[in-house]
Amino acid sequence: MKSENKLIGAGLLTAIAASLCCITPVLALIAGTSGIASTFSWIEPFRPYLIGLTILVLGFAWCQKLKPQKEIDCECETDDLPDAKAGKPKFILSKTFLGIVTVFSILMLAFPYYSGMFYPNIEKQIIVVDKSDIKTTEFKISGMTCVSCEEYVNKEVNKLNGIVNSKTSYENGNAIIEFDETKTNEIEIEKAINSIGYNVTGNKEN
Repeated sequence: MKSENKLIGAGLLTAIAASLCCITPVLALIAGTSGIASTFSWIEPFRPYLIGLTILVLGFAWCQKLKPQKEIDCECETDDLPDAKAGKPKFILSKTFLGIVTVFSILMLAFPYYSGMFYPNIEKQIIVVDKSDIKTTEFKISGMTCVSCEEYVNKEVNKLNGIVNSKTSYENGNAIIEFDETKTNEIEIEKAINSIGYNVTGNKEN
């Protein structure tokens, strides 16, 4: 019974660990603590292994739970079983609890694919006086690991006056930003990105 508890706990922990790099930006947004957004970005390279380990551990836990239980030959064996007299295990050892943990783990592992829903849509009125003032610059960014990071960068950049468009890609490790150079500049944009825990490693005009 204790081994099942350990399996369930291990599966839960690996699922959470696999998603920490994407959960942290959302938590930073909610808490208003922008500097922690990329705290767990170092976990990203290990994410596939953590996902595999989660599936393996929970799969084994289900095999243990679903296999036929051996018959108890003597009354002394029941002393180690929780609620033996009641004829049923404690909730924490039940299939229902394992099912809840499994569903929660799946939600954690899938978090990067729906994390965008936690970010509010930013609609701002853009007034361009002279199109010749519009400049497009690509910023190289390190520390981004998923869609959640993209949303966070876009949100922070769009707080600046003069931003026309911001397109961020964690896969390419960059953000292509259009802005009115009479209202803001590359230095201010770089500061905004760095302030949330990511690191601008360079920029070039497109």
